[in-house]
Amino acid sequence: MRWLVLTVFLLISSVAGAAGMGYDEARHLLNRTGFSASESEVQEYARLTRQQAVTKLLDGVRLEAQTPVPDSIGEGFQLSRLKDKTEEERKALLKEAVLQGINLRAWWYQEMLDTPSPLTEKMTLFWHNHFVSSQQKVKSPVLMYQQNVLLRKYALGNFGDLLHAISIDPAMIIYLDNVSNRKNQPNENFAREVMELFTLGEGGYSEQDVKEAARAFTGWSLDRDSGQFRNYLRLHDDGIKVVLGQSGRFDGDAVLDILLAQPRTAELITRKLWLEFISPIPDPLEVKRLAGVFRSSGYDIKALMRALLTSDAFYAKQNRATLVKSPVEFIIGTLQQFDIQPENMRPFLFVGRSLGQDVFGPPNVKGWPGGDSWINSNTLLIRKQFLERLMRDQEMRKESRAQLKAQNRNFMRGQQRLTAMYFDSDVWMAQFNDTDMQRQDQAERLLLAATPVNKLQPFNNNLEFIRQLVLDPAYQIK
Repeated sequence: MRWLVLTVFLLISSVAGAAGMGYDEARHLLNRTGFSASESEVQEYARLTRQQAVTKLLDGVRLEAQTPVPDSIGEGFQLSRLKDKTEEERKALLKEAVLQGINLRAWWYQEMLDTPSPLTEKMTLFWHNHFVSSQQKVKSPVLMYQQNVLLRKYALGNFGDLLHAISIDPAMIIYLDNVSNRKNQPNENFAREVMELFTLGEGGYSEQDVKEAARAFTGWSLDRDSGQFRNYLRLHDDGIKVVLGQSGRFDGDAVLDILLAQPRTAELITRKLWLEFISPIPDPLEVKRLAGVFRSSGYDIKALMRALLTSDAFYAKQNRATLVKSPVEFIIGTLQQFDIQPENMRPFLFVGRSLGQDVFGPPNVKGWPGGDSWINSNTLLIRKQFLERLMRDQEMRKESRAQLKAQNRNFMRGQQRLTAMYFDSDVWMAQFNDTDMQRQDQAERLLLAATPVNKLQPFNNNLEFIRQLVLDPAYQIK
């Protein structure tokens, strides 16, 4: 009899363990780790357990972008390029760099829109906001592109490897002034930011540690013709340094290893990932536990993300619908959700900039603060105008060709841009089954992470119903 009871118990446990996470948890996971989720994707992941779903996500990450890089960005960079130029020639070169920078931004937007690995792009964007650099200061689209490639390569790799690689990245060396860091004239900017922003955080080091670390990084610079990293030993201070209580003839790599050995480093990264993926208010004990997983794995980012994305905290009711969509998430997510394929991504770059997130152009070394700062009266209005424009496209498309031909040339060009963003609400709603009422419930459940703030008006047509959902404040959160 006891054997029979045990067998039944194990059978029930097995069935329960194999049960999928369900629709709401799957939607939550996909929207936090990507830009949007389609109904079919949510249904597919709903059948998986948390562990199976996260394994599927992590196993599918890509290390390279699939969008071809514009030819103009592939041109070489020379620090000496502006030397010996006339003022007019300098202005022309800088104008060229600005145009290349726009092409670079459009390229990344396109990659985020089309990627089969949205988690890779979300993590690349996360590291872009952690290891901050800006085209405005670097003034080289090709170096910014190379940094983006580096961030994507290590986005879910090893944090120690990423830290070492980004520290000799040419764009970073320019951005944090290490190009001029040399023996007898140490520049402390890079050493300060690598401690405060990249690893230990405020309070984890002293001013003397910064001075000593700066000496260790002397000589890490660039070849002015090729723009590639060079370690100039003749410019390096090989004397004894004391960093965080340890002494030796440290070079830059040795100092980075000292920083990686500090528990604060794992806790800083874990806390920032918590803010990005779980909630605005980290749980100190859970952060410490996850940071322990991170350190014991040797700084394997996948191991940390696996622990984070399968944790009870990630799926806790109180942590859902608590994060504001960043401008990039809002724009790319909306285009993906409604299967809108623009012919040109440039207009969306300017929307993103208007909303406060200009990729390759964070405001300062601390990056975008994110969270509630994304929303104010101005950005909320721009978000609403953006959505209303998308919703208007379908109505404008219904105008007869005769009417369009009667318009002037400028309007026609504008209409062409609008039709390029066209989506069909009837086709989109057809992905749901059953009656109109059931389709409305399913659409609301897919699009909104929380109950609508405004009472939904009686259903008139598909477009009007979708318009109500996306214009509701609940659409702005995830």
